[in-house]
Amino acid sequence: MGEQKDTKQLRALIRRLKFNDYMFSLIGLVCMMVGVVTLLGLFTNLLLDGLERLNYDFFTSFPSRRAAQAGILSAWVGSVLVLLVTAVVAVPMGVAAAVYLEEYAPKNLLTSIIEINVSNLAGVPSIIYGLLALGLFVYQLDLGQSILTAGLTLALLILPIVIVATRESLRTIPREIREAAYALGTTRWQMIRDHVLPYSRGGILTGVIIGMSRAIGETAPIITIGALTFIAFLPPVPFTGEAGEPVAGLFDWLFSPFTVLPIQMFNWVSRPEEAFLVNAAATGVVIITMTLAMNALAIYLRYKIRKNIKW
Repeated sequence: MGEQKDTKQLRALIRRLKFNDYMFSLIGLVCMMVGVVTLLGLFTNLLLDGLERLNYDFFTSFPSRRAAQAGILSAWVGSVLVLLVTAVVAVPMGVAAAVYLEEYAPKNLLTSIIEINVSNLAGVPSIIYGLLALGLFVYQLDLGQSILTAGLTLALLILPIVIVATRESLRTIPREIREAAYALGTTRWQMIRDHVLPYSRGGILTGVIIGMSRAIGETAPIITIGALTFIAFLPPVPFTGEAGEPVAGLFDWLFSPFTVLPIQMFNWVSRPEEAFLVNAAATGVVIITMTLAMNALAIYLRYKIRKNIKW
């Protein structure tokens, strides 16, 4: 009788735990669907409002005071160039910092303080980075309100994200991989370069792309450092120039005035004419599409790389 009672209690406990698991999964699914449906609804609304403007001329025309002739050429080119500078600065610096903190730094009080501050920096409001960049890059280093300043600002913004994502990816590599490399006589750097980094590059790329997808939609720090709301020219192309003018240098475009897609959208939203709101909706569709595409690329690369890894 005692064994039967214990068996019944065990079965009841298992049923209760399975029910709790089911309810937790259901609640998680509902929470996820709330976010997905909300995003889908917003995206659909923007798409319906701005679909008529999503054509070739919209992407190849400069902004204009006439809504029907206005485009986002200078905005999307500015966004691409700013993100290029951001990636060139943030990715190697973030990965190198993460490798040092995870593989080289001694475990002491100073390292703990640095780790805590890096994690906290990921949650700092973006306007703070804009104010920092305004004082440091614009006024102190005299870089001006340029593409270089914007790229450096966004690099600072996503640097904690890259560091945290890279460290988490490095931690997933089994200790046995490191020990096996050491057993074959490799140095620490050879072990990191030939084994740890290749095995963790899926997670690193995911963190980098997620950080870049955040940077593409940032507005506050870009406005703070003085991005233009209306610009009808492109940065100079290297080694080209109009007749009678000096030829542009290789890096002259870094110091050119600029605008980006979120600021162009903000400019059109502030206009009272309904036609400009249609342009803003179309720009919103472009921004969301670029963000979703970058996140989809991150998921695909992570899956592809992990699938090809042979432990």
